[in-house]
Amino acid sequence: MNTSIRKFLAEEDGITALEYGILAAIVAAAVVAVFGKQLGPLFDSIFTKLTTAVNTAPTP
Repeated sequence: MNTSIRKFLAEEDGITALEYGILAAIVAAAVVAVFGKQLGPLFDSIFTKLTTAVNTAPTP
């Protein structure tokens, strides 16, 4: 039991995933801070184009 606890504490895979998650959150916050006002119209445009493409696609 003692060796399994030591092995668990020495494992670093979870820490790497956590670091990537924190990095992704920081990048997302920076993008929102820089492009915040432009993101709404951009996503509206993308959503409208996707909706139009789906509605006009031929059905098999």
